[in-house]
Formats: sequence, structure tokens, C-alpha cells
Amino acid sequence: MTHSSRFFARFIAQILTIIALGLSLNALAADSFVVKDIRVEGLQRVEPGTVFSYLPVQVGETFTDEKGAEAIKVLYGTGFFRDVQIQAQGNVLIVIVEERPTISRIEFTGMKEFEPDVVRKSLKAVGVAEARFYDKALIDKAEQELKRSYVGKGMYAAEVVATVTPLERNQVAVYFNVDEGPIAKIQEINFIGNEEFSESTLRSEMQLKTGGWLSWYSKDNLYSKQKLTADLETIRSYYLNRGYLEFVIESTQVSITPDKKGIYLTISIREGKKFTVKDVRLAGETLGKEAELMQLVTIKPGDTFSSARLTESTKSIAEVLGSYGYAFATINPQPDIRRDIAEVDLTLVVDPGRRIYVRQVAISGNAKTRDVVIRREMRQFESSWFDSDKIDLSKKRLGRLGYFTETDITTEDVPGSPDQVDVNVKVTEKPTGAITLGAGFSSTEKLILSAGVNQDNAFGTGTSIGLNAALGKVNQNLTLSNYDPYFTEEGISRYTDFYYRSSKPLYYIGDPDYQIKSVGSNIKFGVPYTEVDRVFFGTGIEVFSIYATTNTPIPYQNYVTSYGGTVPGRLQTYNVPLTVGWARDGRDSALIPSEGSLQQLSAEVGTPIGDLTFYRVYGQYQKYHSFSKGNILSFNGEVGYGEAYGNKLFPITKNYFVGGIGSVRGYSPGSLGPQYYNTVTNSYQPTGGQSKIVANVEYTFPVPGSGVDKTLRMFTFVDGGNAFGENINLVLRYSYGLGISWISPLGPLKFSYGIPYKSQPTDNIQRLQFQVGTAF
Repeated sequence: MTHSSRFFARFIAQILTIIALGLSLNALAADSFVVKDIRVEGLQRVEPGTVFSYLPVQVGETFTDEKGAEAIKVLYGTGFFRDVQIQAQGNVLIVIVEERPTISRIEFTGMKEFEPDVVRKSLKAVGVAEARFYDKALIDKAEQELKRSYVGKGMYAAEVVATVTPLERNQVAVYFNVDEGPIAKIQEINFIGNEEFSESTLRSEMQLKTGGWLSWYSKDNLYSKQKLTADLETIRSYYLNRGYLEFVIESTQVSITPDKKGIYLTISIREGKKFTVKDVRLAGETLGKEAELMQLVTIKPGDTFSSARLTESTKSIAEVLGSYGYAFATINPQPDIRRDIAEVDLTLVVDPGRRIYVRQVAISGNAKTRDVVIRREMRQFESSWFDSDKIDLSKKRLGRLGYFTETDITTEDVPGSPDQVDVNVKVTEKPTGAITLGAGFSSTEKLILSAGVNQDNAFGTGTSIGLNAALGKVNQNLTLSNYDPYFTEEGISRYTDFYYRSSKPLYYIGDPDYQIKSVGSNIKFGVPYTEVDRVFFGTGIEVFSIYATTNTPIPYQNYVTSYGGTVPGRLQTYNVPLTVGWARDGRDSALIPSEGSLQQLSAEVGTPIGDLTFYRVYGQYQKYHSFSKGNILSFNGEVGYGEAYGNKLFPITKNYFVGGIGSVRGYSPGSLGPQYYNTVTNSYQPTGGQSKIVANVEYTFPVPGSGVDKTLRMFTFVDGGNAFGENINLVLRYSYGLGISWISPLGPLKFSYGIPYKSQPTDNIQRLQFQVGTAF
């Protein structure tokens, strides 16, 4: 509808209103009268009391022509009615109304680009919504708003037509019929005024492209006003970071072809001169920390001006001041430009503002986890000054719990207290418990039954408990474990477990008596001595029983005789180990780490109190680096070494096993390292090794189409490693492949497809693998 036609429609509507007003007033007697009663006719949804509240005359008052005209005007003005008449029967005033129809429902046809519920919310903002009165002017406005939304998406050919269908009981249904048409594709992107950088260089910085072989997926050749705005800012930053302090985007022209299918972009710029920094100084209130703050300035005299480095410097200064309680410090860069020699002096004016104190720490989102579990990880305390470093540390500590998929910490001003803020901690809990019942089948064990109950945050207390059992013809396991991260209020942790394990490999045909049993219990304490460092110490007791015959594998026979047993016969040994360790966990999350590192070093020694005299040392290093949202490069390295002391062999029950997901993918679990050739089955069987080396490099990225969903990710990897016997021969096995990980309601799941590299004929290959709950 054109501007002139809309004006004409409003003019006609006003004339009709005046005519209706005149007709209504003609129905009244010319003489005034005292109103004895007021009757309202024609109401369907509007309450009579609403009409009475708008009338300028009440029962007992004198009615005049002026009051009648005012009453009609006011009732029309409510928007509830499309016709109003006032009549008099004796001393009774009769108000006759015809209500506007109400909107019963709003439907969309042909709309694919937007979600209907989202559009309904936006239409409500312009006055069009279900249960509201129908107004054609508002429907026309909604029609134009929806069309403008399509134009913002680059869909210039979109047509939107609203139709209104009458329904029963004075209601209407509004249908928005949409013909979206094609999205306009970018044909050319041209720059005017660029001298220092070529058009191809500038275009490479933009999201919008003229199209390529992947445009069908990336849709980078589809015009979007939002993307263009972001691209212009990117180009601006590109110049400002390379010294062009006075760079300006003078104009942007968007031209569309007559068929509305092609877009031509022309960007006019003025580069200006390339500036060099002559001097950098601090001014304002530096709180006596000028030397400390000056070290944070990364842009130096003699450098080419860079907006990014200047921003980085001001941000670093603000963060340091934030750690001293000045949460709202501002650093205002003031350039002194000398255009004739293309130099600039930078003055960073520091305004720390008030020192801010934390009134309270409020926690939300924890439907299950108790407040105390979250508060004991907080390093920002109430009634102390605000410290941005402690806020960041608190967020990392909460992330390392592994109970939450998201942790958000924000501040909120306290009304009437300019030097106080509230700290709001909002968490998104993930399922931390699982009850599992399963059955499996393998060529060796045939039917395998398993069951387990595990809870990493039992009853919201932060403690972990687990009971797991597996029953098969080869392996039988039963484990009960408990971990309390705050065994004491000071943060000393305690881990205990009780277990029973039995292994009777079926592949040793001819030796039905061969079996290994172990029963034991361990207890370990962890003592924190910094925010990220913890030392461990513990002990336990283990009882090993081995039943061996002359058909038992030679390594096991040698182990039995080394500890005074006989073959055939049964050997039972006791082990009372001491364990010590150290760990530094600087990761931002235990569940989905993206930054930081994890370092561990531990040692286990079999004491002379028991029968086993040995020691084992183990070290691990993990590093995570995030390139962009959801794109993470991670490294994992593990080294283990074991040796016996005295005149006995290293306990074969303490061997390391390598292979499978969690170490070197693409190979069967535990299959790498020393092997025993079974002449009965004509196959090689793994026995593990006294030492091991494992290295993994993994690149994680979001699943295409999932945005930056952290719970569903894909990854590629390269693995290497092996286990070794008494004589270490550094011949490693390698693999590469890809996989997918999912934080499911049952726990972290990981699937991988590994392709072995430089494998040997004796290796047991297993390309497709699955595991629950590990990072690598």
C-alpha cells in the first residue's frame, strides 16, 4: 500500500466516524435529562464495567449532547468497538456497541526460514496476537515487518500476504501466506579506494563470498545484512591492526538485479596513512602500580599501531585492577596523532573507579546439587572485595567437578550501593548417575552379562559411589568404590574401593585349571596445597591367587616359581603397597576441557610386609588449546615403568596393557606389547609389559549443523604407543582416524574408527571401538 493510499484510507475512516457520530447523536433527544439508568447492549467479550468506566456520565447525573459526543469518542478510542451508538428511552441511557472481532489464531503457510513461534512473539510486539482485537492497520504493519525480516536475510523476492477469515462468535483467523522465493546470491564484491591491499586480500577476510565449491553447505554466497555488518567490522579491524589509524569505510552499496536473485556489493574505503607509535604512557589514577601496569602494555614505541594490541593492553590492565577490587575500572586510550610524520603518541588514561565489594553470592540452576558443593569451590567470598582472578578461578573449579555442562558467573549492581555487587552463579546440571544393565557376546567369552550403579554426585553431596559387576566365562569382576572430594572441611579427599577379579582365559585350551584371582581394598587421600596442586598418599592390601599347570603360559609359570610356587600348583601372594602421587589440574573443565593442562605423577611400591617387592612409576601430561568456538587441539602423553627389587620377578599382575580406545585406537584393547604364542590355538596372546608409552593428538570440532553444541562433537586423532617387557625396545604402533563423542544421559560416550599404521601381522586389529567416560 502506498503512502497516498494509506492517507486516503485514514481520511475516509475519519469521515465515517464523524458521520456515525452524527447519526448517533441524532438518535438522542435534544433536551438534557437526568439519567435514571444506563443499559449496554451488544457486548460479547468486553465486560460492562469496562464500558461504564469510560462513560463521562453516571446514573443521577445530567446527560447532555456534549457528554454524548464525548462518550462516543472515548469508546471508539478504546479500540474495542467498530460501531458505537447512544440512545435514550425516557430517562434511560442506552449504549449500543458492536465489538471488533478478536483474533482466534495466527497461522503461517509457506514459511520455512523462520520458526512460527518466534514470529508470533515478534508480531505480539506490534500488537498482533491471539486473543487480541483485530485491527487491519496492525495486520498491514505486521505484514510489512515480516517482509522486512526476509529482506534482512537476503530474500528480496519474498512476498507476504495476510488474509483474514471470519469465524464463529465474532472471531477471525489471520493467515500469513508467504512465498519466500530464492535467497539473493552474491555475484560480485568490489572495493573502491584500496591501495595497500588487493581486493582478493580484503575479500578473503570476509564471511560473504561470491561462491565456491562448498557454498552449497556453507551458504557463504547468500547475502545477509548481519553478515555484511560483521564483515565491514572485520575489514576495519584488519586495517586498524596494521597501522591505518584513520581508516574509514565511506559507503557501502548493495545493488540487486531486476529478478532479485543477484547481489552486487561495492565497498568504498579511505585507507589513510600507516602510523607508527612514538610514545606510550599511562595517566590518571594508577594506584601506585604504574610499573606493574606498564608491563602489561604490549604495544611499544617504534611498533606499527595495532588496535588489537591496544585493546589487549587495556583489557589486561582492567583485569589486574579487577583483581584488586576495582571491578569497573576503565582505561581510555587517547591518541595524539601527528599526520605530517605519520606518528601517534598513546596515552592510556586509567580510571579505577570505586573499589567494589561483594554483598552476596547467589546460586541458581542447581536442582540437585547442594549449595555447599558449589560454594566450597568458590574462591570469591562474600563481604570481600571483588577479584576478577578469583571469579575466573571459581568458574574453572566448578567446571572441573564434572557435574555441569555450563557454568556462568555474572555480577549485578546492588541498588543504592554503588560500591557493592552481587555475584550470580548459574549452573546447568548434567545427569551424573546411571543404572546399567547389559549383555554382550564375543567369540571368546560368548555371553557377557554386566550391571552397574554409578553416581558421581550422590544425593547432590559431591561424593561418588559405584557398584559394578561383569560376568563372563573368561572375566568376572565386582567393584565397590567411593570418592569423597571433601573428606575434611580443608579439602582433603578420600578414595576407597573393594574389588574381586577373576580371569580364566579360554584360549589356553588343555589347561582348564589355569585361573587368576585377586581380592583387595585400597584407600587413598589427596591433600591440596595450591588451588591446582594436590599430593596423594595411600595404601591397601591385595591377595593374588594363580592356578597353574604345565600347560599354563610360560611367563605365568616363571612368575609362580619365582615366588616359591610349584607347577602344577596354586600360588597365593599378598601385597601391601604404598602409593604416593602428585597432580596439577589446570583444565577449565573435567567433562569437556578446552583450555589448560593436567599433569600427574605417581608411584606404587610393594612393601616387604607383603610377598611382592616391586615399584611402578607413572606420569601423564595433557594439554588443551582452543582455537575458536568448539575447535580444540589436545595432546595426551603417558609413560609407565615398573621394576622388581630383590631376587624375584616383576609381578605379572602389575603389567601395563596398551591398545584400544583410551590408548592406541585401532588395535584390540590391551593387545599391544609382549605376547605369548599359544601352540594349542596357534595364536599370539598378550601378557602386558612392565613399561609403556602412549601419545595421542586429537582435534575436536562441532558436528556440522549443531552450532557450538559442546555435548556433541566430532574428532580426528593420531595415536602412538606400546607396552614393553623387561628389555625396552622402542618400537611403537601407530594409528589415525576419526570419531564422535556425546555427553549422553548415560554418561560420556565415545565412538572411534581407527586405522592402524605400521602394524605387524601378529597385531590384533579392531578398527571400530566404543567407550564410556574417558577424555582420550
